[in-house]
Amino acid sequence: MKNFITSMMGALVALIVFTTGAVLLFVGFVGAIITMGQQRKAPEVASGSYLVFDLSTNITDAPPPVDFGDFPGARTDTMQLRTITRAIRYASHDSKIKGILLLGNLSPGGYGTGYAALKEVRGALGDFRASGKPVLAYIDYATTKDFYLASVANDVVVDPYGEIIMPGLASEPWFLAGAFEKYGIGIQVTRVGKYKSYVETYTRTSMSPENREQLQKLLDDVWATILADVGKSRGVSAESIQATVDAEGIIKPSLALKAHLIDRVAYRDEVIDKLKKDTGITSPTETFKQVQLSYYAKTALNRSPTTMGPGEVAIVYAEGEIVEGEGDQNEIGGARFAREIRRLRQDPSVKAIVLRVNSPGGSTTASETILREVRLARAAKPVVVSMGSYAASGGYWISIFGTRIFAEPNTITGSIGVFGIQPNIQKLANDHGVTFDSVKTGKFADSLTLTRPKTEEELAVFQRMVDWIYGQFIAKVAEGRKLPPSRVEEIAQGRVWSGVEALKLGLVDEIGGLDAAIKYAGHQANLGEHFRVNEYPRSRNISEAIAALFGRFAPESMHLQSTGLVGELKDRIESEFFWLRSLNDPKGVYARMPVDLVIH
Repeated sequence: MKNFITSMMGALVALIVFTTGAVLLFVGFVGAIITMGQQRKAPEVASGSYLVFDLSTNITDAPPPVDFGDFPGARTDTMQLRTITRAIRYASHDSKIKGILLLGNLSPGGYGTGYAALKEVRGALGDFRASGKPVLAYIDYATTKDFYLASVANDVVVDPYGEIIMPGLASEPWFLAGAFEKYGIGIQVTRVGKYKSYVETYTRTSMSPENREQLQKLLDDVWATILADVGKSRGVSAESIQATVDAEGIIKPSLALKAHLIDRVAYRDEVIDKLKKDTGITSPTETFKQVQLSYYAKTALNRSPTTMGPGEVAIVYAEGEIVEGEGDQNEIGGARFAREIRRLRQDPSVKAIVLRVNSPGGSTTASETILREVRLARAAKPVVVSMGSYAASGGYWISIFGTRIFAEPNTITGSIGVFGIQPNIQKLANDHGVTFDSVKTGKFADSLTLTRPKTEEELAVFQRMVDWIYGQFIAKVAEGRKLPPSRVEEIAQGRVWSGVEALKLGLVDEIGGLDAAIKYAGHQANLGEHFRVNEYPRSRNISEAIAALFGRFAPESMHLQSTGLVGELKDRIESEFFWLRSLNDPKGVYARMPVDLVIH
């Protein structure tokens, strides 16, 4: 026994020593990284350089929760939309920047890199081009999103063996009803709105006619914006582009050249040789003068003059699924975001708030928690809403009472409708020999159980709750948008709309991006032409930052990436079940887009 206790104490001491050493080693590692980052000088920009915009990134609305600066090894697979547009516009009058080179392929993730965000980047590139400086885009292969962005260049070059994969837009929702039936999972739903088809994923094996109708209209609107923008940049008609797309689907370089979608066909080395000549490099061992956009943005925006006036415009980023409580870094936690807006409302230095929404919605309880603070803030100062790629259902709910609502033509918005989902595992459990029994003190005491289907009477209780919340949604839209309730009822029904249609219907006030919303907010707050702009939420707490640090500096091999058909299948399945996990509303009622709308 004595030997056992001695051995155990020795092991415990060894564990304590090991743990302490590991902690000290980690702290030392973090300190060394921070010191290296602080000591590292910003890259010098040689006069006559090209700004290289590597599109291999996910463009998000919100800034990164932790700014890793220029630390060695820091990954740049995500960039913030406003950082990109500000840096490009700054470069248009930076004498050291001669032009911009676009290359690579976009890497969309979550709600990033939507068409509304890409339209804003195109706008900044268009301003750069209008300044008289060239924009060169080099393509080896391009998806629709890649080409939509690249087409704004005044010199679009495709590799001789490259291709433009632009067959048009499609949305292909998955349906799990057959799988649920096979494995004994029961689903009952309550909903309001004939277009509120989110629940169809779990109850049907194909689209309803209403869902097909709304998706077709939405895709047509988004596609029309793409054709119009590409056509304007390339000097060709939308009809001509459509004819090429329908004839080819995957467009080869020679046909793209003939259709005036590109300017020339050349190998990468030929493009680089021309850039070397343009930037005055004659050495065969050197490349052209260049600076990466991710590095340039940090130095350029630090040099950009900042007005230190008496007031500021605060941008609050609401990006992701709306959930009850705090939420994680990729979600809009109702309590957390309401607290942030309340703090900004009470801050006398904040003269106006811009709420940037990029969300398909989620919990109605959380949405109302946020909206309550938006309404209180609007009573104290201007609250301008800027809709990103998505501002639908709960995303529209939190936007209703904006002083003014801005959206892009290809923003996905509306979806004024609610639903509830009541799953049960009775058959699944019974098939495996598991049974249940209960005692209760009231008729509806066990109505929230997963062990059996709901009775008709219980479903009626849930339906009454859904009906009531839908009525509240309609009333809020009518009040906030100053529309007759009957008109709101007509355009609601859970239907999604494009930004251009939402403007016609009175659901938004103006077509424009984040910059337009910021400018309007400053004007409403009487801040003049130049004022401070700060972004919120600003950062994570220390425990979250440390967790992120491990992921950020881990070798690439540790970041498991999904590639190919198997990877796409895996990502899609994980995505479907992620949304199930986020359904945490205490009433079980949700205002969310009718489908997890994937446009490709």
